[in-house]
Amino acid sequence: MTAMSFAAVQCPAPSRSTTLAVVAGLACALAIGKALPVTMDTVSGVLAPLCATAAESSPLDKVEPIGSYALPNVPGKRVTIVRVSYGPGGFSRPHRHAGSVTAYITKGEIRSQLGGGPVETFGVGQSFFEPPGSTHLVSANASATEPAELIAVFVADEGAQLTTFLE
Repeated sequence: MTAMSFAAVQCPAPSRSTTLAVVAGLACALAIGKALPVTMDTVSGVLAPLCATAAESSPLDKVEPIGSYALPNVPGKRVTIVRVSYGPGGFSRPHRHAGSVTAYITKGEIRSQLGGGPVETFGVGQSFFEPPGSTHLVSANASATEPAELIAVFVADEGAQLTTFLE
Protein backbone atom coordinates (compact mmCIF):
# COMPACT_ATOMS: atom_id res chain seq x y z
CA MET A 1 0.00 0.00 0.00
CA THR A 2 1.43 3.38 -0.94
CA ALA A 3 1.34 6.49 1.21
CA MET A 4 -1.05 9.19 0.07
CA SER A 5 -0.77 12.87 0.86
CA PHE A 6 -3.76 14.67 2.37
CA ALA A 7 -3.76 17.09 -0.57
CA ALA A 8 -4.47 14.21 -2.96
CA VAL A 9 -7.64 13.14 -1.10
CA GLN A 10 -10.83 14.78 -2.29
CA CYS A 11 -13.75 14.75 0.13
CA PRO A 12 -17.26 14.86 -1.25
CA ALA A 13 -19.62 17.56 0.00
CA PRO A 14 -21.44 16.41 3.13
CA SER A 15 -24.86 14.90 2.55
CA ARG A 16 -27.97 16.34 4.16
CA SER A 17 -28.09 13.40 6.60
CA THR A 18 -24.46 14.01 7.62
CA THR A 19 -25.19 17.70 8.20
CA LEU A 20 -28.27 16.81 10.28
CA ALA A 21 -26.25 14.30 12.30
CA VAL A 22 -23.59 16.92 13.05
CA VAL A 23 -26.24 19.49 14.07
CA ALA A 24 -27.99 16.89 16.27
CA GLY A 25 -24.66 15.97 17.87
CA LEU A 26 -23.91 19.60 18.63
CA ALA A 27 -27.40 20.07 20.10
CA CYS A 28 -26.87 17.02 22.33
CA ALA A 29 -23.46 18.32 23.42
CA LEU A 30 -25.03 21.66 24.32
CA ALA A 31 -27.81 19.96 26.30
CA ILE A 32 -25.30 17.76 28.14
CA GLY A 33 -23.11 20.79 28.86
CA LYS A 34 -26.07 22.60 30.43
CA ALA A 35 -26.96 19.53 32.53
CA LEU A 36 -23.37 18.76 33.56
CA PRO A 37 -23.26 20.97 36.69
CA VAL A 38 -26.42 19.27 37.99
CA THR A 39 -24.97 15.85 37.18
CA MET A 40 -21.67 16.60 38.94
CA ASP A 41 -23.58 17.91 41.99
CA THR A 42 -25.51 14.64 42.05
CA VAL A 43 -22.29 12.60 41.72
CA SER A 44 -20.64 14.65 44.50
CA GLY A 45 -23.64 14.07 46.77
CA VAL A 46 -23.58 10.34 46.15
CA LEU A 47 -19.83 10.14 46.75
CA ALA A 48 -19.62 12.42 49.81
CA PRO A 49 -19.44 9.44 52.21
CA LEU A 50 -16.34 8.21 50.33
CA CYS A 51 -14.29 11.37 50.74
CA ALA A 52 -11.92 10.69 53.57
CA THR A 53 -10.87 13.22 56.18
CA ALA A 54 -7.40 13.38 57.75
CA ALA A 55 -8.67 11.26 60.67
CA GLU A 56 -9.72 8.49 58.27
CA SER A 57 -6.56 8.20 56.17
CA SER A 58 -3.05 9.53 55.78
CA PRO A 59 -2.66 13.14 54.55
CA LEU A 60 -1.48 12.41 50.98
CA ASP A 61 -4.40 10.12 50.18
CA LYS A 62 -7.50 11.07 48.22
CA VAL A 63 -10.68 9.67 46.73
CA GLU A 64 -11.80 11.22 43.44
CA PRO A 65 -15.21 10.57 41.90
CA ILE A 66 -15.17 9.31 38.33
CA GLY A 67 -18.87 8.59 37.81
CA SER A 68 -22.09 7.30 39.31
CA TYR A 69 -24.92 5.78 37.30
CA ALA A 70 -28.31 4.28 38.11
CA LEU A 71 -28.62 0.74 36.72
CA PRO A 72 -31.82 0.77 34.66
CA ASN A 73 -31.87 -3.03 34.39
CA VAL A 74 -31.51 -3.42 38.18
CA PRO A 75 -34.02 -1.04 39.79
CA GLY A 76 -32.82 0.56 43.02
CA LYS A 77 -29.12 -0.16 42.33
CA ARG A 78 -26.32 2.22 41.32
CA VAL A 79 -22.77 1.69 40.05
CA THR A 80 -20.23 4.22 41.36
CA ILE A 81 -16.61 4.48 40.20
CA VAL A 82 -13.84 6.26 42.14
CA ARG A 83 -10.06 6.66 41.95
CA VAL A 84 -8.30 6.04 45.27
CA SER A 85 -4.78 7.50 45.43
CA TYR A 86 -2.42 6.62 48.26
CA GLY A 87 0.73 8.62 48.89
CA PRO A 88 3.88 6.81 50.00
CA GLY A 89 2.96 4.84 53.13
CA GLY A 90 -0.70 5.88 52.71
CA PHE A 91 -3.63 3.91 54.06
CA SER A 92 -7.33 3.94 54.94
CA ARG A 93 -8.73 3.10 58.37
CA PRO A 94 -10.59 -0.20 58.67
CA HIS A 95 -13.98 0.13 57.01
CA ARG A 96 -16.80 -1.65 55.22
CA HIS A 97 -18.73 -0.80 52.10
CA ALA A 98 -22.38 -1.00 51.16
CA GLY A 99 -22.85 -3.42 48.28
CA SER A 100 -20.09 -5.10 46.29
CA VAL A 101 -16.75 -3.53 45.39
CA THR A 102 -14.22 -4.51 42.75
CA ALA A 103 -10.82 -2.79 42.92
CA TYR A 104 -8.38 -2.60 39.99
CA ILE A 105 -4.78 -1.47 40.70
CA THR A 106 -3.52 1.18 38.25
CA LYS A 107 -0.29 2.32 39.95
CA GLY A 108 2.11 0.81 42.48
CA GLU A 109 1.11 -1.96 44.88
CA ILE A 110 -1.79 -2.14 47.33
CA ARG A 111 -1.92 -4.25 50.50
CA SER A 112 -5.40 -5.51 51.37
CA GLN A 113 -6.97 -7.69 54.05
CA LEU A 114 -10.63 -8.63 54.24
CA GLY A 115 -12.15 -9.97 57.46
CA GLY A 116 -9.95 -12.66 58.97
CA GLY A 117 -8.28 -13.46 55.65
CA PRO A 118 -4.60 -13.07 54.82
CA VAL A 119 -2.93 -9.75 53.98
CA GLU A 120 -2.43 -9.80 50.21
CA THR A 121 -0.44 -7.49 47.93
CA PHE A 122 -1.83 -6.57 44.50
CA GLY A 123 0.15 -4.93 41.68
CA VAL A 124 -0.72 -3.01 38.53
CA GLY A 125 -3.28 -4.88 36.43
CA GLN A 126 -4.51 -7.04 39.30
CA SER A 127 -7.87 -6.76 41.00
CA PHE A 128 -9.69 -7.90 44.11
CA PHE A 129 -13.34 -8.21 45.14
CA GLU A 130 -15.06 -7.20 48.38
CA PRO A 131 -18.41 -8.93 49.02
CA PRO A 132 -21.20 -6.85 50.58
CA GLY A 133 -20.69 -6.20 54.30
CA SER A 134 -17.13 -7.52 54.44
CA THR A 135 -14.72 -5.74 56.78
CA HIS A 136 -11.73 -4.21 54.97
CA LEU A 137 -9.13 -4.30 57.75
CA VAL A 138 -6.11 -3.29 55.65
CA SER A 139 -6.18 -1.00 52.62
CA ALA A 140 -2.75 0.55 52.15
CA ASN A 141 0.05 1.49 49.81
CA ALA A 142 2.65 -1.28 50.01
CA SER A 143 5.45 1.25 49.39
CA ALA A 144 6.84 3.86 51.77
CA THR A 145 8.48 5.74 48.87
CA GLU A 146 6.18 5.50 45.79
CA PRO A 147 2.50 6.41 45.29
CA ALA A 148 -0.17 3.78 44.57
CA GLU A 149 -3.61 4.02 43.01
CA LEU A 150 -6.68 1.91 42.38
CA ILE A 151 -10.03 2.28 40.66
CA ALA A 152 -12.94 1.05 42.80
CA VAL A 153 -16.27 0.07 41.26
CA PHE A 154 -19.19 -0.08 43.73
CA VAL A 155 -22.56 -1.69 43.06
CA ALA A 156 -24.90 -0.73 45.89
CA ASP A 157 -28.42 0.34 46.76
CA GLU A 158 -29.44 3.78 45.49
CA GLY A 159 -28.69 6.35 48.23
CA ALA A 160 -26.56 3.97 50.36
CA GLN A 161 -23.62 5.30 52.34
CA LEU A 162 -20.83 3.63 50.38
CA THR A 163 -18.12 3.66 53.06
CA THR A 164 -18.46 3.29 56.83
CA PHE A 165 -15.28 3.64 58.86
CA LEU A 166 -15.01 1.35 61.88
CA GLU A 167 -14.28 2.55 65.40
